[in-house]
Amino acid sequence: MSIEIESEDVIRLILQFLKENKYDETLHTLEQETNVKVNTLENKEDFISEIKKGEWDKVLRHVADLKLPAAKLLDLYEQVVLELAEMRELSAARTLLRQTEPMYILKQRQPERYLKLEHTLSRSVLDPKEHYPQGMTKEKRRQIIAQGLASEVNIVEPSRLMSLLEDCIKWQRHQGLLKTEANFDVFSGSAVNQQIEDEACVNDKYKEIKMPGKNTYAECTIFSPNGLHLVSGSVDGFIEVWNPVNGKLRKDLKYQAEENLMAMDQAVICLCFSTDSEILASGSTDGKIAIWKIQSGLCTKRFSPAHSQGVTCIRFNRDASEILSSSYDHTIKIHKVKSGELVKLFEGHTSFVNSVMYSSDNTTIISGSNDGTVKIWDYTTGACLHSIKAAEGIFVQQVLTIPGEFTKIVAIYSNNSAAILSDQGLTLKLIKNKSESNFVSGVVSHQGSFLYILSEDSFLHCYDIVAEKFLSHSKVCDDEVIGISAHPSSNVIAINNDKRRIFLYKHTSLNDEQI
Repeated sequence: MSIEIESEDVIRLILQFLKENKYDETLHTLEQETNVKVNTLENKEDFISEIKKGEWDKVLRHVADLKLPAAKLLDLYEQVVLELAEMRELSAARTLLRQTEPMYILKQRQPERYLKLEHTLSRSVLDPKEHYPQGMTKEKRRQIIAQGLASEVNIVEPSRLMSLLEDCIKWQRHQGLLKTEANFDVFSGSAVNQQIEDEACVNDKYKEIKMPGKNTYAECTIFSPNGLHLVSGSVDGFIEVWNPVNGKLRKDLKYQAEENLMAMDQAVICLCFSTDSEILASGSTDGKIAIWKIQSGLCTKRFSPAHSQGVTCIRFNRDASEILSSSYDHTIKIHKVKSGELVKLFEGHTSFVNSVMYSSDNTTIISGSNDGTVKIWDYTTGACLHSIKAAEGIFVQQVLTIPGEFTKIVAIYSNNSAAILSDQGLTLKLIKNKSESNFVSGVVSHQGSFLYILSEDSFLHCYDIVAEKFLSHSKVCDDEVIGISAHPSSNVIAINNDKRRIFLYKHTSLNDEQI
């Protein structure tokens, strides 16, 4: 279940936090900039009692921190002026009448009512009959004002913001989205000192996701950068968000609970996330790109089309202001996300461009194509700086970066080999599969130690990049495997095949198995 939260309510929580911790200057600045008042009281009964007793100095101090309807505020100030006049506190009554904002509003909107108060202050004796209709008394008038004002304010428990954050963390732990360590970094959403799991080769198929529908399967998968979501793009155009811990559809997302899924007109063959995990992009076989808000499932932008043929790969830049894409139409493009404007066009490949990415330092663009080349492009000028040719008749299936390595690139070839390349166009290491089965897809682990590669015989190969050797070869399934993705901070990978399955793997140590 998803809950809609108003932005003003978030601001009120912050205002209450500032008020409780005596950050008065920040409190007033935020109120002025947002025009939002916290509109809460610590004790509503005391507030009502103060009005009924006519303790107006206390009441007005409370009211100064509240946002109240003008009509009820005018009634309050009018009553205070009348009672001050009755007590012959004429100086205070005139100050309140002539120098406060509510009375200025009364003068502008209801001049006759305002003038009546002025005349009252000029008389030597106050006649209650003129201001209280038949049957009305001062005490009854106070009670009416108290009830009216009390209905506009809420009672909020102390430290409400902190309580909600604690409840949120407890719920995520209950759902299996967080580890159970006591120390937790609320800002990053990770356990302190546990944010990045030490790398180890995956060896345990711990979950199997079965896609809904008889004639569908996942063409691609991706983990969100915060690790909370696993997203699949299907051959039938649907985009679904899964819990990578338990392998279940995320029904806490309202649109999925209501079976109102994100969807494109044709098969979704590539996905990417913004670095903050809030925005998802999808590319389809008809050349279209869509931009989605992951929490609401709303599509904020469609490029119809971005390419004349299918979109094979997409990547956001660091601030998600631009989106990089490659296509079967032999081109690479960069579009502005908000305006849809085409910013850059990279031409030079003579066949399908299967994969594209920004370099680790964002100064170059790297692409791999069916023409057998890996090309490195200057981001600013669009010029091709280097072109690395694979063996004759070999396609470049995929290009990947290695975390922490700014000068190295991984290329997955269409035969039984892959290569580690330099950003200057040199082949540093050739990686070969002894089984002779051709490679399909690959991914680098979250810290860059391992290269996971799928082959056509549906084997998963784990290659140690540092030690330069294969650590394991394991059979995934008996059906055709399509793609693979890696978790951003844990030893978890997802593999999708053409028979409605997504397999989730993790590393399990001997000690874990014994426990």
